[in-house]
Amino acid sequence: MANEMGLRESKKQETRQLISDCATRLFIEQGFEQTTITEIAAAARVAKKTVTNYFPRKEDLALDHHEAFTQGLASVVAGREPGEEPLAALRRTFRAALLEHSPVVGFTGPAFARMVADSPTLSARLRELHEQREEALAAALADAALADAAPTDATPTGATSDPAPAIAPRAAAALIAAADRLLFRRIQELTLAGYSNDRIEAALLPEADHLRALLAAALGGAPS
Repeated sequence: MANEMGLRESKKQETRQLISDCATRLFIEQGFEQTTITEIAAAARVAKKTVTNYFPRKEDLALDHHEAFTQGLASVVAGREPGEEPLAALRRTFRAALLEHSPVVGFTGPAFARMVADSPTLSARLRELHEQREEALAAALADAALADAAPTDATPTGATSDPAPAIAPRAAAALIAAADRLLFRRIQELTLAGYSNDRIEAALLPEADHLRALLAAALGGAPS
């Protein structure tokens, strides 16, 4: 039974990836707006309903890793090392993704970047995903602040601290997400300008450090 379930899940993943690959190829060749679900189904040799079962929204066929993207910053904060500040964890993770030329931070290649830039629908959807990314980060920062504020055995009896206003996690998330969006757009901009990934990396390293310094200055006095 376990083997059957594993094979079934593997088959589902293969079908999903096939549909996504066919859709991306057609979007790049024909444009996102001009490509139909029927054409994608025919290219993948599946029923049209199979495509919509795996991808309820047409935009998800192009931006098919949207869940990992929207939860990315929040996951870094939630999974950071003990005692590590959220901003330090975010900086460390972004730098690693930049050195890996990860698509999550914007390394999508010129053809894909052009496809998104030329599509009002995909551009709007990407803005929505960035907003969801910010909302998830705000929730993670709120959880982190609550955990840091919880009394421990080492907390002196009667010790108090001035509570941060309720909007603090959302304000911090807004600042961090704005920098994150700027870096993403910068990578896309340089990609469309014909820069290689290595050149983009070299350009973004000091720019990312500059933005992180600005964030550190802005958030230095704020609770975690």
